[in-house]
Amino acid sequence: MKYEVVEEEGFKYIEAGTGETLVLLHGLMGELSNWEPALDHFKENYRVLVPILPIYDLPLLTLGVKSLSKYVHRFLKFKKLSQVVLIGNSLGGHVGLVFTAAHQEFVKALVLTGSSGLYENAFGGSFPRRESYDYVREKVEFTFYDPATATKELVDEVFKSVNDRSRVIRILALAKSAIRHNMSKELSRITIPVSLIWGRQDKITPPEVAVEFHELLPNSELNWVDECGHAPMMERPEIFNAFLDKFLNRVLLK
Repeated sequence: MKYEVVEEEGFKYIEAGTGETLVLLHGLMGELSNWEPALDHFKENYRVLVPILPIYDLPLLTLGVKSLSKYVHRFLKFKKLSQVVLIGNSLGGHVGLVFTAAHQEFVKALVLTGSSGLYENAFGGSFPRRESYDYVREKVEFTFYDPATATKELVDEVFKSVNDRSRVIRILALAKSAIRHNMSKELSRITIPVSLIWGRQDKITPPEVAVEFHELLPNSELNWVDECGHAPMMERPEIFNAFLDKFLNRVLLK
C-alpha cells in the first residue's frame, strides 16, 4: 500500500488530507488496502483516518465488538477528535454501530457497508480445510460478486491468517462475538444521519439485512450498488465514492 502506517502511543493508523474528519473501519478479514480507492478519492477534500483495529493484539478473553469499540473511543480521544463521520465495512460497521450507540456525541454521521450487527452469513464456527489454498480462495471469492476481485494477494493474506493458530482463534472469537451481539433493539437510539451503501448481491450480509437496518435506523438512507458483493468500496469504488460524496455533501456542507 502506498500510504505510510503511523505508529504512536500504541495506535497504528493511516492519515491523509485535511478538512472534516472521516474515520474508516475495516472488517474482520479486511486490510487497510481495502480502503485505498476511498482514501485516494476523499483525501482531496477531507481528513481521512484509517486505524488498524487490534484484532490480533487485544487480550483474547476480552476480545469482541465492545472491546474494539472502546479502542475506537481511545483512538478518537488520542487524536482529540469529535463529530467525525464513521464509515465501516462488515465488522467495522458493527464496531461503528456499537461505538455510536454508546458515544453519539462523537459522531456526526455514520456510513455502513455490508455491516454485521443484525445477521451475517460468515465462515461459521470453524475453518474446515483451512490448509487448502483452493478452499480459502473459494471463501474469499464468495465475498464478491465478481470472483476476479479476490486477487492472489488478497487470498494469500487470508490464507496466511487462517493458518496461523493464534490468529484463527481470534478471528473465530470475534466472529462469534459479532453474531451474539445483535443490535436490533439499540438502533432506534441512533438518531444521527446514517447512509447504508449495500451490494445488491451481498451473500454475507444479504440485501434483507440492509432493508432491516434501514427500517430500524430512524434517520437512514439506503443506496444499492448493483453487481456487487460484500465490499462495495473495493468492488465498485466509483459508485461507492459517488454515494458517499452525495451523503457527505448533504450532512456536512449544509
